[in-house]
Amino acid sequence: MSDFTLQVADLTKTYNAGKPNEVRVLQGVSLNVKPGEVVALVAPSGAGKSTLLHIAGLLDTPDHGTVQIEGTDMTRLSDRKRTAVRRSTVGFIYQFHHLLPEFSALENIVLPQLANGRSEHAAEKHAMALLDRVGIAARAGHRPAALSGGEQQRVAFCRALANEPALLLADEPTGNLDPDTSDQVFAALMSLVRDTGLAAVIATHNLELAARMDRQVRLNGGVLETA
Repeated sequence: MSDFTLQVADLTKTYNAGKPNEVRVLQGVSLNVKPGEVVALVAPSGAGKSTLLHIAGLLDTPDHGTVQIEGTDMTRLSDRKRTAVRRSTVGFIYQFHHLLPEFSALENIVLPQLANGRSEHAAEKHAMALLDRVGIAARAGHRPAALSGGEQQRVAFCRALANEPALLLADEPTGNLDPDTSDQVFAALMSLVRDTGLAAVIATHNLELAARMDRQVRLNGGVLETA
């Protein structure tokens, strides 16, 4: 077993290669993240942080370089195996919650567990425990439209952690919230991450939030630097 949950090495990614509008998004990016470590990925919009997160989370592939999760090289896995790893080992959080509108908060957290083979009873019990941990168990039966923005995002956090992943990747998880709500929701996220001991990479342009994480890295001109 590797000492690191996530290891990306020498990643490169270019869009429209060889064309006049070619964009070199990543140029030799490497990053290691240990279990229990929360890393802030700081970069302005358009700098490539979403691309890096998508490659690290097996949603996209690099032109060159490797991605290892828990010591296993994911770079050459089949699409089917990559999907299985994403479902069981990687949790994603985005700026917008992307909850299923026709299902309740509880059901949104139960569904990914059912897809991963957990029984309905166990999935509901685990979902309620997660909602309780972020302080909105009383809202379990409400659909997303009946929840506030902060509540919606807390449900999204719980959904991302429903299958107890080893790695959490978050792309501006509080970027769509007002400052007060953002602070409260970020505190809930950090509490969840600390309780579970998973490795996390959280992209943000909010330097105050970044300072509350274990360390910061900055994506600048396609190169990753210590912030």
